[in-house]
Amino acid sequence: MTPMLSLFVSKYLFVLAALLPIINPPGLVPFFISLTSHNSNAQRAFLARRIAIYCFLLLLGSMYIGGVVLEFFGVSLPVVQVSGGLLITIAAWRMLNDAPAEASPQLAQGEHREALKQRAFYPLTFPLTVGPGSISVAITIGASLTGTGSALARYTIAPVASLAAVATICLAIWVCLRNADKLFRYLGQTGSVVFLRLTAFILLCLGVQIIWMGLSGLLEPLLAVRR
Repeated sequence: MTPMLSLFVSKYLFVLAALLPIINPPGLVPFFISLTSHNSNAQRAFLARRIAIYCFLLLLGSMYIGGVVLEFFGVSLPVVQVSGGLLITIAAWRMLNDAPAEASPQLAQGEHREALKQRAFYPLTFPLTVGPGSISVAITIGASLTGTGSALARYTIAPVASLAAVATICLAIWVCLRNADKLFRYLGQTGSVVFLRLTAFILLCLGVQIIWMGLSGLLEPLLAVRR
């Protein structure tokens, strides 16, 4: 294996190993099913494709300009965690209080493509798929990939490797979400309603956990000063 190819593989695996466990594409399926219980199969296919595209753009943007944007506005990563956790908590609360699919069948049928595009980004892409945790990791990865090494490694091999790794992750996201209908059909109508409530509660807990992590990061310097 040539040095350039070896460097490409190492950077590719580094990005993949850092982001894939956090995003966890198979773990997205329950939330996707719960939030699209009113939608048709064709609409879910459209949403799955859009989510994968938005994830690709959001991850690459976070990796290479996310840190600059946060620094420009003076926003810290704990603040991003608190804000993202609040968004997840709100989305989960709406899911808990959502009407079952059979009670509002016309809701999704009249949903036009532009509305689907908007919902594909929020809340399905951000903050549910690419949330505060994965954005924080992506920003850290971007800084580490471009911070050291030769010019060839920093400006050619590292960007191409990270692009390939993010594309792989987004392909896995699309495959998992595109096949979510199989699980939906297996659960049936009653099972889907029960599944939606349980998933919403788990998502609510995750949102509170992210808020707590952000608050801990914000309060830690204050507590250290008092000591």
